[in-house]
Amino acid sequence: MPPDICPNCGAEVPPGAQACPECGSDERTGWSEQARSDNLNLPDEDFDYDDFVQREFEGRRITPRGIHWFWWIIAILVTASLVYLWLQ
Repeated sequence: MPPDICPNCGAEVPPGAQACPECGSDERTGWSEQARSDNLNLPDEDFDYDDFVQREFEGRRITPRGIHWFWWIIAILVTASLVYLWLQ
């Protein structure tokens, strides 16, 4: 059964076609499961995530940053000012 779209060139394949009308791919050359997964550029099965992180970030530990303490103080002061003005 041919696919609707050729996995090799992206052209539309008519139902019941034996090969792609644009590039000539067929079950042996481009419609097999192996050909479909080869074109996805997925990492290999033995992909080591920890090694990738080590190489990508050069050993630096990535930690999310929160709001700096200065902005917490500003927020408290603004809130206190608004409450004070509202009560008067």
